[in-house]
Amino acid sequence: MNNSRQLKLHQLEIFVEVARYRSVTRAAESLNLTQPAVTRTLRELEAICRTALVTKEGRGIRITPQGETFLRYAGESLAAARNGLTAISDLNLSDRPAIRIGALPTVSALIMPGAVSRYLSESLRNPLRISTGENRALLDQLRAGELDLVMGRLPAPESMASLVFEPLYRDIVVFAVHNSHPLARRSTVSAAEIASSPMLVPTSVSIIGPFVKRLFIEQGLSYPSHVIETVSDSFGRAFTREHGAIWIISRGVIAAELASGEFVALPINTQSTLGAVGICMRANQQPNPAVEIFANILRDEVMSHADFLPEHRSQ
Repeated sequence: MNNSRQLKLHQLEIFVEVARYRSVTRAAESLNLTQPAVTRTLRELEAICRTALVTKEGRGIRITPQGETFLRYAGESLAAARNGLTAISDLNLSDRPAIRIGALPTVSALIMPGAVSRYLSESLRNPLRISTGENRALLDQLRAGELDLVMGRLPAPESMASLVFEPLYRDIVVFAVHNSHPLARRSTVSAAEIASSPMLVPTSVSIIGPFVKRLFIEQGLSYPSHVIETVSDSFGRAFTREHGAIWIISRGVIAAELASGEFVALPINTQSTLGAVGICMRANQQPNPAVEIFANILRDEVMSHADFLPEHRSQ
């Protein structure tokens, strides 16, 4: 039988105090309890543990070897419970620091809006501050302590110094056009047809920039001499809609447009660009409770979009 269900927090508190003072009398005074009440609780705890935890020694008491073993875990459990109460109390204060989130375009459109909405519905008091930009800049801000969390693609190994990454799903690059584009309904497209359209590509310093350049080589395509480099999703959407561009972009950025049929992914094999997307934080960082809550909300939001994602972590 699992006796842990019978344990109560006040029993741990009394035992830890008795062990600290090596005295039932002094522990009772510290806790503002009667000595018989402390003794009775010790006996209850020993009955649950099925062993003696303390024994008399002269005018005081001695903790038994079994009691010393139990004390380590009792102290940790008591401290964890107290820290949890403090964390909850902190969440309810009105002057909490902002949660500073960095979001790459990969997640700004698909994951972040729903996550923010969920966070607001929790009635938490920490304000949110969402920053977007290129991967390198956001990671530099994370290392410097200017951001609490960055969500986006897995950075290159040389960019991961002092950081840790938790993958949540995988995203892929697509060649996208508006549904009115001449190539939108084609089952195959040639290199010449691709080159005939204006083209939007990620900047060379963006996280998917190197993937796209390698993709052109793999597909035997000449890298266009006249392209527009951009990481602006708002510009990319507008220019693709209105000016017949081919937009080379992470699928997650335009998942809604692809699902609605407004944008169409051209039949080009981009499997080599499949890469992990997730949460990046500072190594050995102890995030405040609100940051942990928002990270959990991001995980839940990813789960809710599994149908839109090329490869979800649960697969």
